[in-house]
Amino acid sequence: MRRTPCEYMLWNGIPTIRKELAETLIKRFGLSQRQAAEKLGITPAAVCQYLSKKRGKVDVFDEAIIQEIIISAERIVHNDDSYVISETCRICKLVQKNKKFSQFNEEILKGKD
Repeated sequence: MRRTPCEYMLWNGIPTIRKELAETLIKRFGLSQRQAAEKLGITPAAVCQYLSKKRGKVDVFDEAIIQEIIISAERIVHNDDSYVISETCRICKLVQKNKKFSQFNEEILKGKD
């Protein structure tokens, strides 16, 4: 059965965006796992799973998307938690528009499950 682009983003895209944001908040901005979790509105256990690749298994290879994730992380770290939703949606829309996840083209455009 074919999955819609929205289903793919729900199951693969959003976890990957959160993984990338968590990694960026920790590595680039020096937040602890707990602080990153608080900023992202998720549990510290979820951050741990993102960092250990148990969640968010799809990789982002596109440098432009990576740069946009860094911009989003900076906005999140310097503002209140209301930025998380808008920034996550912004990245999600960019990824869908540009089909930038490594498996996006294969699974969505070719209709593989």
